[in-house]
Amino acid sequence: MSKLRLWLENGESFDGESFGAEVKSTSMIGELVFNTGMTGYQEIISDPSYCDQIVVMTFPLIGQYGINKDDFESMIPALKGFIVREACMTPSNWRSEYTLPQMLKEFSIPAIHGLDTRLLTKKIRSNGSMRALFAVPSVTKEEAMALLKPALPRDQISRVSTRHSIHFPGEGKRVVLMDFGYKKNILRSLLKRGCDVVVVPWDSSVANILKFKPDGIMLSNGPGDPKDVSSTLPVIRALQESVPMMAICMGHQLFALANGANTEKLKFGHRGSNHPVKDLKSGRTFMSSQNHGYSVTKESLANTNLELTQINLNDETVEGLAHKTLPAFSVQYHPEAYPGPEDTQWLFDAFIQSMK
Repeated sequence: MSKLRLWLENGESFDGESFGAEVKSTSMIGELVFNTGMTGYQEIISDPSYCDQIVVMTFPLIGQYGINKDDFESMIPALKGFIVREACMTPSNWRSEYTLPQMLKEFSIPAIHGLDTRLLTKKIRSNGSMRALFAVPSVTKEEAMALLKPALPRDQISRVSTRHSIHFPGEGKRVVLMDFGYKKNILRSLLKRGCDVVVVPWDSSVANILKFKPDGIMLSNGPGDPKDVSSTLPVIRALQESVPMMAICMGHQLFALANGANTEKLKFGHRGSNHPVKDLKSGRTFMSSQNHGYSVTKESLANTNLELTQINLNDETVEGLAHKTLPAFSVQYHPEAYPGPEDTQWLFDAFIQSMK
């Protein structure tokens, strides 16, 4: 294995060994974030919400159960890099078809292991998410800082969204899934309940969506800042007036913006599979899987038609919203997550019921 160096925008660097795609240049620049999940690395790598991000896994050993063809959340991963304490080169699991390093090389994703991921995570918690790059050891600090100076692109959703509408037949209610970078398991969760699903591009017009005669609208997850796709807000406002709606993660933030609320960037985001969420109506607490860097601001809900339904028990950020007069609701976390807690899969059933 070749040596590889990780440079942070604050001038610090970490040395380790490459176990992914070969880094021939210093173009592998992304936003450095961490995920606290113990499992699910294949789903994390293939989740479109990680577009342009470099993910640090806090669990020390990653890759131990290999990679299989069934657990991808998208066909082509969009993240910029992967960092672990120790990469397992010889996985053991009956479903395993090839190794984590083989997957990373197949999709040209650079990766580094052998560095102190605990210290790196502490740096992110202290400084917030920051730009970082993978570089060969010969790259100087001055060269690295010059490369890290420009801002990252803001067109992630347009890059990961489908270009054309796709139909997944079912016998039940028709759901139009607006694709901001949807995870396959959202689609699986709807198909499992018999839904007839049409996936449409993120920038589809109201007319193009209504021509499919939907019984419900699903706003998907996705990467980046929700304010970068503000052109979709009038579409969401128009659709919620006539069709029941459910929104997840990025969709939740866009639903909030469309109804007059505001969003802000979190210091280091929520990424992991053990976040406690309290439902304010029932008083119950659910465990949830999360992956987001932005949040709806609680104070901005005051003069809207939105009701706060769920909060995060770690930091009391907004986790759920419902429209006061329309059959539309949203959650910040991922009720469809696999692997992860299944506590909130009932939300899909509630969505099906709203369409009836």
